Amino acid sequence: MALVRNNRVVEIQEKPKRPKSNLSVTGIYMYDAQVFDIARTLKPSRRGELEITDVNNRYIEMGQMTYDLLPGWWTDCGTFESLLRASNWVAKDTLRNA
Repeated sequence: MALVRNNRVVEIQEKPKRPKSNLSVTGIYMYDAQVFDIARTLKPSRRGELEITDVNNRYIEMGQMTYDLLPGWWTDCGTFESLLRASNWVAKDTLRNA
């Protein structure tokens, strides 16, 4: 979830139980070279992993986060079920527009 105020991203949360906005972070990122320095300062999360959300929030803290809105729909394809659902949506949309 991304929280935007005055055309600036002010916070990103990883899968919050109560999202503060209806904006999702799609996982399409572009970073400059300082991302490597930022990554070296991160501590593993409760899951024992370095989190890309922590990288993004560091850019927010530095006032260097930018964003763009993607039109259309988006879905998470992180499970077999959600991948199947997304595939069915794309197939249906493709057939409708053929």
